[in-house]
Amino acid sequence: MAPKVWMYLLYLAVSIGLTVWVATTLSRNGLVFLADVFADTKLAKAVNQLLVMGFYLLNLGYVTFAMRSSAQVGDTSAALETLSTKVGLVLLVLGILHFCNVFFLGRYRRGRLRHQQVQPPLPPTGRLPMHPARP
Repeated sequence: MAPKVWMYLLYLAVSIGLTVWVATTLSRNGLVFLADVFADTKLAKAVNQLLVMGFYLLNLGYVTFAMRSSAQVGDTSAALETLSTKVGLVLLVLGILHFCNVFFLGRYRRGRLRHQQVQPPLPPTGRLPMHPARP
């Protein structure tokens, strides 16, 4: 097989492996964060599953879209250089997706906490008239 075909196969294996590893790690560890964000464990689990599905769709879609390479890959060295560029882009996409999730969920959490804060009582605006004690 040509070096370019091996590069494609290795790219798919590494990219899919990284995607699955990151998704399971974020899903397992992010559930605690989501439970705090939503203050509801059942809702947190549902949102966690939706985020994982969206993560897989976005990242694997990018991986397959970016697989094609117009670079001349004549030997193993060129294949490894092209492969490293492609895997590096996959890692950047994974990092950006993770950052966006944490950023927007953090904003939602701050807004929810701000809305739930107990407001201090209002200061008195005057005094009630004093009535003499009755015998």
